[in-house]
Amino acid sequence: MLVRQASILFACLLFSIGVAAAQDEDSSKVQIKVTKVAGNVYMLAAADAGNIGALVGEDGIVLVDDQYAPLAEKIQAALKTITDKPVRFIINTHYHDDHTGGNAYFQKQAPIIAHDNVRKRLEKGGAAGNGGSVHFDAKPQPKEALPIITFDHDVTVHLNGEDIRALYFPAGHTDGDSIVFFPKSNVVHMGDDFGIYGFPFIDVNSGGSVNGMIDAVENVISQLPPDVKVIPGHGPISSLDDMRAYVKMLKETREVAQNALKQGKTLDQMKQAKILDPWKKYSGGFISEDAFLETLYNSLTGQKNGKFIKHH
Repeated sequence: MLVRQASILFACLLFSIGVAAAQDEDSSKVQIKVTKVAGNVYMLAAADAGNIGALVGEDGIVLVDDQYAPLAEKIQAALKTITDKPVRFIINTHYHDDHTGGNAYFQKQAPIIAHDNVRKRLEKGGAAGNGGSVHFDAKPQPKEALPIITFDHDVTVHLNGEDIRALYFPAGHTDGDSIVFFPKSNVVHMGDDFGIYGFPFIDVNSGGSVNGMIDAVENVISQLPPDVKVIPGHGPISSLDDMRAYVKMLKETREVAQNALKQGKTLDQMKQAKILDPWKKYSGGFISEDAFLETLYNSLTGQKNGKFIKHH
């Protein structure tokens, strides 16, 4: 895997692996793991790529996200082990490459649906990151990779006896997040508003915020039955209890950062004081304790390492 700077470790792992995989012969060894979640919904997972949700039935397949471009043929082959029916629709939960890299491949088969902001960000590209040490450049995508059906609040796809609802949650992981509900199968795909890998990556530069992420997860928890199966953006199939623990961590760390801000502490002072140490068990993933503190600081103040973020 190509990782050149520790400061962009997370970006490299989650968002640039598509480029690395295309250049690295070891990408041929990546396996797509297929797991039945519940009802007619399956999860397809591979390495650090975003989890794919797949509803299958007589009417065909509805995909939620499509991982990286170099893995598209393997994803197609994995789907063939579940059903011989065609792909009918693809829903993008947000614009990052580990969830949309296969768009051009799969849109030859079926239309891609996403929030308006997903199409805009895929089309224009730009800088993304937490406003601090985690940063990467999202390249503009070609026409064939852009969603051809977009919505501003929600959309419902009626297929295989399911009323599949993609609902927009603003300013969480990014400014174009959709959470996808499969009510008959009792499954929800959270995109990257919820993941099992430690402290989350919140793309502050792309309109994400800790407040929006908390609001999204709490809203979803309040709407779902207690036995729902949860497909996270990354990590194993989860439960509402997992989501409750996650949002508890988000709210507690937000409160600590807010209190430090009220005391007039700078970002460097917060880092030196190690104010997130009580939650250091979450720093073993892609986002370090200091990187998440940057995220909280920048999200809560509208600043990027002490400099005001210009919103366009």
